[in-house]
Amino acid sequence: MGQLDGKTALVTGGTSGIGLATAKRFAAEGAHVFITGRDQQRLDNAVKEVGDATGVQGDVGVLDDLDRLAALIADHGKGLDAVFVNAGIGEFATLDSIGWEDYQKTFNNNVGGVIFTVQKVLPQLNPGASIVLTGSSSAGNGQPAFGLYAASKAAIRSLGRTWAGELVGRGVRVNTIVPGPTETPGLGGLVPDNPQGLFDQLAHSIPMGRIGRPEEIANTVLFLVSHQSTYMTGAEVWVDGGAEQI
Repeated sequence: MGQLDGKTALVTGGTSGIGLATAKRFAAEGAHVFITGRDQQRLDNAVKEVGDATGVQGDVGVLDDLDRLAALIADHGKGLDAVFVNAGIGEFATLDSIGWEDYQKTFNNNVGGVIFTVQKVLPQLNPGASIVLTGSSSAGNGQPAFGLYAASKAAIRSLGRTWAGELVGRGVRVNTIVPGPTETPGLGGLVPDNPQGLFDQLAHSIPMGRIGRPEEIANTVLFLVSHQSTYMTGAEVWVDGGAEQI
């Protein structure tokens, strides 16, 4: 018997990396999973990998796409028990090179996309539902050229606390997961010419001597949406190999 038998889940940004690993984990535990992604071919491939899943093409930064997503979930008729708000973007840009378009793109996706994803699915949340937001260890340090991304993720931590307070009366829990560097296409894409070099460089700064695997983050997300964590809300859970703790 799976931990999510008979449940319905949503994973945004579920076509690769942590999102895909989490969608697969949810399905393996018995959930039907709605997966979002911008690229239809990658979305179709993800649905095949996950199995019991519905793919919804769209961009979390576009309100019409979020309205369509919410309508499809409502039509499914079973509400939502688990929401993993994972979609986001990140790019290197130093202070002197940031353009207004860079700011809009990052905050529209990483902050606006999170706010309005959660807002649009609120009517579908079942009693006892769990929301997990994706933060980042970057929010707590001053890595050069990563200021926009870090600031957007700092906002997520604040939103998670606020929403935990707002939704506790409905029996809905909100927690934030904070992955450290994880071997994903998104991280590797920051240095497309040498992703392994970036992974190796980051591994040297982590006490455990390696970067994370998407499956390890997915296991923690599963814990946060399952009955194993029913006394947790408003928490920030670090999964970073000890990088920010030791």
